[in-house]
Amino acid sequence: MVISQAHWDALVAHARETAPNECCGYGRARDGRVEEVYRGKNVLGTSQRFGFWLDSDSLFRAYELEEQGFEILVYHSHPPIPAEPSQTDINLAKNPDWRFVIVSLTDEQAVRCWWIKDGRVEEEDVTVDR
Repeated sequence: MVISQAHWDALVAHARETAPNECCGYGRARDGRVEEVYRGKNVLGTSQRFGFWLDSDSLFRAYELEEQGFEILVYHSHPPIPAEPSQTDINLAKNPDWRFVIVSLTDEQAVRCWWIKDGRVEEEDVTVDR
């Protein structure tokens, strides 16, 4: 996945603003290149420090973008832990055609991309286009 520095910065900024809670959102891409990211609302709010549930309006817009031929990514943050899918993330990943992007705010801020299909997890390299 190729992401611009501006989009990378936007994901990290969203994660910082919602920490210690998890943020979430979605994005569109073509040929593995992120074209736009959109903030979503974590409907879990502050009721749970860990976990996210992307709001239905954002999910609807993501499905619309997919119908228009875009590749879809869903992102969320793991503020205090590495940007690796938790078992909950794996269990909730229902669309095998979507990228799952996780933002970490640990000492080394990271934006990592994952494919989750049938409980199997594979990382995709992330290249920041400066």
